[in-house]
Amino acid sequence: MQKKKGIKRFFKLIAKLVVGIVSFVLLFVGAEFALSSMTVNGENSASDDMYIYLQTNGVHTDIIVPIKNQVYDWSKQIDIASTKSKDTNTQFVAIGWGDKGFYLETPTWAELKVSTALKAAFGLSSTAMHCTFHKDVGEMEGRRKINISVAQYKRLIAFINKSFEWENGQTILVDTKVRYDDSDTFYEATGSYSMLRTCNTWTNQALKAAGLKSCYWAAFERGVMYPYLND
Repeated sequence: MQKKKGIKRFFKLIAKLVVGIVSFVLLFVGAEFALSSMTVNGENSASDDMYIYLQTNGVHTDIIVPIKNQVYDWSKQIDIASTKSKDTNTQFVAIGWGDKGFYLETPTWAELKVSTALKAAFGLSSTAMHCTFHKDVGEMEGRRKINISVAQYKRLIAFINKSFEWENGQTILVDTKVRYDDSDTFYEATGSYSMLRTCNTWTNQALKAAGLKSCYWAAFERGVMYPYLND
């Protein structure tokens, strides 16, 4: 009898735990959907003189900037020589922020480890900047051109640079041989990744910091791209 009561209590505890997890997930997804659907309008000072790109691969978002223009030279901190190709003919660089474990240990979803997912979800691992060089960039599915003023671009630069980890005035290359292709590289980053601050949250915050269209909060790529894909 005592054993049966113990088993019943155990299953009741498991049931409560499952209900709690499901309730949290539903609340999280519902809140994310609501807040990511609310657009924060940007400033009207953007011109056709300067532009950046916003892109998604369906899961992760990046901001694409010219490697060099009259305002800033990214090649001074993102070294093309650290890529496999070392191709100096590239014109743009895509910059994204995210969990280092995901970047370096999970090239495909099939290789995702439970430990990596848990560390990322609860902010227990370090972060990295993923930088990918491009020869040419244009609008396509999942990529949008955004006109931007000089003042807005300077604010965007400041936000991105705060996300790089610096040492003696230099960015810090991640000590890894992992590469997604011949034109990408990784740098150490600041901040912690979690379910409340994902790679897409970072992109949305970057747009907001620059005074560009964004949403109130986004954990997933849909909210970041929504104001631009539905223009």
